[in-house]
Amino acid sequence: MQKLLLLHGALGSAENFKELREMLADYEIHSLNFGGHGGNAIPEQLAIPVFGQEVLDYLDQNQIKKIHIFGYSMGGYVGLYIARNFPERVEKLMTLATKLQWTIDGAANNASLLNPEIIKQKVPKYAALLENLHGKNWEVLLHKTAEMMHQLGAHPTLGTEDFPAITIPVLIAVGDNDMMVGIEESVNAYRLLSNGQFLVLPNTPHPIEKVNISELAHQLRNYFN
Repeated sequence: MQKLLLLHGALGSAENFKELREMLADYEIHSLNFGGHGGNAIPEQLAIPVFGQEVLDYLDQNQIKKIHIFGYSMGGYVGLYIARNFPERVEKLMTLATKLQWTIDGAANNASLLNPEIIKQKVPKYAALLENLHGKNWEVLLHKTAEMMHQLGAHPTLGTEDFPAITIPVLIAVGDNDMMVGIEESVNAYRLLSNGQFLVLPNTPHPIEKVNISELAHQLRNYFN
């Protein structure tokens, strides 16, 4: 049975993959909550290398030498970081809805959406969802996530020189209706890869809750088998 690790996005959790896990029952599925997510303690700093180390620690704790990885959004960026720096731990990697071109202005726009006071005032149901998912410190998590985005905008963890150095097989997937991640930036990253594939999912926006999970499971099985 093949092993597959599912990595969630920023402000998400392993719960995002509940339905996907059920559809991939023929795999040995692994998942974890990044620091600060799903009720985990919030690290002093949120950063891609910090999350990457959490993944490596998880693999070590579960005595997994090498594994397939699927990363949604930020989880895909963490997967690429591991593929770049620890390729011996990854069989194949698939990303979906992962922002691959970070700029100062773009990061500022994304970070501006993570104001807990505005969310509580204008979208109280979402605020309640975040508190239920991450616990009473959800507002701190939002602030630290915004700080991480600003840092990525100023100093991207992966630069254009890093993508050609990723030698493992990588499938970059993006939804055609994704308003946060552009097809062009995804194609540009794919073209830099030495062993890459590219996929556009039809009628697919950014939020994982709106992704056609049956289609995603089909594409995952098609790629990792």
